[in-house]
Amino acid sequence: QLFMIKIADRKKRNHIVLLFSVMYMISYITRMNYGAIILEIQSKTGFSKSLLSMPVTGSFIAYGIGQLISGFCGDKMSPKKLVTIGLSVSVCMNILIPLCQNPYQMLVVWSINGLAQSFLWPPMVKILAQIFSETDYQYAVTKMSWGGNIGTILVYLIAPVLISVFHWSSVFGFAAIVGGAMVVIWNKYACDGKTEPIHPNDPAGIGKIWMKPILIGIFAGILLQGMLRDGVTTWMPSYIQETYHFSNATAILTGVAMPAFSILCTHLTARLYAKKLTNPMLCAGVLFVAGALSAAAMHFFAGENAIVSLLAFSVLTGSMHGVNLILVCMIPRYFEKTGQVSAVSGLLNAFTYAGSAASTWCVAASTDTCGWGVTIMIWLLTAATGAGICLLSSKAWNRYQKTIL
Repeated sequence: QLFMIKIADRKKRNHIVLLFSVMYMISYITRMNYGAIILEIQSKTGFSKSLLSMPVTGSFIAYGIGQLISGFCGDKMSPKKLVTIGLSVSVCMNILIPLCQNPYQMLVVWSINGLAQSFLWPPMVKILAQIFSETDYQYAVTKMSWGGNIGTILVYLIAPVLISVFHWSSVFGFAAIVGGAMVVIWNKYACDGKTEPIHPNDPAGIGKIWMKPILIGIFAGILLQGMLRDGVTTWMPSYIQETYHFSNATAILTGVAMPAFSILCTHLTARLYAKKLTNPMLCAGVLFVAGALSAAAMHFFAGENAIVSLLAFSVLTGSMHGVNLILVCMIPRYFEKTGQVSAVSGLLNAFTYAGSAASTWCVAASTDTCGWGVTIMIWLLTAATGAGICLLSSKAWNRYQKTIL
């Protein structure tokens, strides 16, 4: 019989949510910093956009593969220790990356960083699913998503200042310092989510939940949102700089708009999901439609107004953060009774970063050879495809969830 002790005290809940959100914020500071300043690295080193995109692509690939390993380990080992190990290794990689002499060395170091970072999210989701009720879990993962966006904002705000005063390598030094401090705080205050052993309702039938067509729709939706969310986030400053001829520092600073808008989008998505569109596939489909419309606006107003372009970029990435919240953050909670929350979380997140890895390199290649017009059309088609897949899968989800609840 499933036995779970849920935390009901609101003050204690808020303290836990704050700690987990700050941890996720720090994870973004130690992971998104390379992509945020890739334009400056390109300018100072003279390496091509394609070569310098390799470490980002390698990081995404390693992160995606690591999600599968982390997800499995999170169900078998101490989630708190896994998070400690992951962030500690990430701190070391942030120290090493400025010492690299070429993009190939950067590729190795930043891929290790991606692997280390993969040991953060699934274990944290595992803990939250164990200690919180469904409503509190939804509240917690939404706030954690905010933490990731705030971390991205801090990177895009602080990086231009550090670059102007010191050197691009100082961005990684700053990340290492705050990451090291967070390791200490996490070990002192984090709970481990330990409960009585979880016994699946139907051990013989667990495999059946992985043999349903609806999963193809879920995986495809996650893959496509990963392609849009991280591909657009990584290369938006380059688009602004090349199209409107801003300085590197100003172009990097414009990156603040997207995560700031994404906080609003995740808040609205959480309310929409809780109150109106309770079917996750239907909710994700509507968000993909919003993303497709914003990509269309990019196409029709390309090069005409920097503010319009920035707004369109923000809506696209914000809607994809909403899709990520629904498909990657909310769905694992449905698997609590099977004892596979961490494994499911890792698997779903792996598809996100498979899309991220493909998109980061493809955007660099397509813009180098075909220009931004072709790239924006690819984003439009990707969002439209995601909308179609998720909307068509919404009825199948209603049937599927009955097999796992």
